[in-house]
Formats: sequence, C-alpha cells, structure tokens
Amino acid sequence: MNFSTMLSTMSAGMLRTGSIFALTLIGSLPLGMVVALLRKSHLPVVRGIIRAYISLMRGTPLMLQLIALYFGPYYLFGWSIRGWRFSAVIIGFILNYAAYFAEIYRGGIESIPAGQYEAAEVLGYTKTRTFMRIILPQVIKRIMPSVTNEVITLVKDTSLAFTLAYQEVFSLAKQISASQTSFMPFVIAGVFYFVANYLVEFGMGRVEKALDYYR
Repeated sequence: MNFSTMLSTMSAGMLRTGSIFALTLIGSLPLGMVVALLRKSHLPVVRGIIRAYISLMRGTPLMLQLIALYFGPYYLFGWSIRGWRFSAVIIGFILNYAAYFAEIYRGGIESIPAGQYEAAEVLGYTKTRTFMRIILPQVIKRIMPSVTNEVITLVKDTSLAFTLAYQEVFSLAKQISASQTSFMPFVIAGVFYFVANYLVEFGMGRVEKALDYYR
C-alpha cells in the first residue's frame, strides 16, 4: 500500500475525528456555561449535584467514562446497544469536557469585581442583562487562553474513541500499520493532529486579538 492509498484510506477516519471534535465543542461549550451557573446556585442541593458531577468527570478517566456510557444501558437495563456507539462517544465527550469548561467559566466569572454587579444594579440593569452585556464579554476575554488549551487537548483526546471500536484516524492508523507492517500510518496521523492543533491555535489566536478591545 503506497502513501496516497494510505492517505485515502485514512481520510474517512480524519472526517470522523473532525466530527467528534466539532460536535463536542458545539455541545460542551454551552453546557459548560449552564453547569458553571448552576454551580453558583443558591440551592445547596443543586450545588451539591453539580459539584459531584464535576468531581466525577474530572476525577475519572475519559476512557472509563466512555466504556461505562456505552455498556451501561445493556448491563443495567438490558437495552440493546446496537447503533449506540457514535452517540455514546459524543455524549461521553460532551459531558466530560463540559465539566472542565464549567470550571474555566466559573473562574472567569468569579474574577470579575463585585462592584461591577453593584454598579449595574444602580443603573437599573437586570441580573440577566448585567451578565450578558457586562460580565460575559469580560469573562470570555479572560478565559480564552484556558479554553484554547482545552480545545487543543480535545483534538488529541478524540483518539480515545478507539476505546469503543469507533474508527477515527488513530484507530485506522493502528489497523493499517499492523496489516502493512509500516510506521507510515502513524506519521500521517501525527501530521493530521499537528495540523489540526495548529489551525485551532491560529483560530483561537485570531479570536483573542479580536477581543483586544477590552483591557
């Protein structure tokens, strides 16, 4: 198998890796904000549940979470898991990364001086308007470096989908390498991850520059 054939064979895996990455971001970024706000709830029960969720997601390996999410319905309830693999991968990644993003958001929100909330209240702003118009723009600017690091980590973590036998680019690289006795598939996969991370870093850097209006 020559280089072009390997690249063509692995292209499907690259698309699957890209879909895991994109869907995880689409789901985990907004969910993380919801979790962060619930983490600051005035209700002790809600705070306790959210803390437990964050602790569980951050305290156990993502690989273990994917396995539990995929096989759990069968072992706990006897449900069929046919056709559940891709959904389990996406849900597992979203739940895991939402916990990390939630703590990043919370740190950003808590870094805003309380005086800004008080000033907005004096000016007649509602809590929702204060958060959306005054607090959130500052939070986004402050957390961008941390969010960028998590997004870069996500690119590499997509390879953990192999745990559920989902054929993303790394899984295909291992299969082709074993069948062809060649290291080249791993080189192709490595270049793919490097380029993907470079694009993420470049894109996030442009976003940071666009937010330079705030000091």
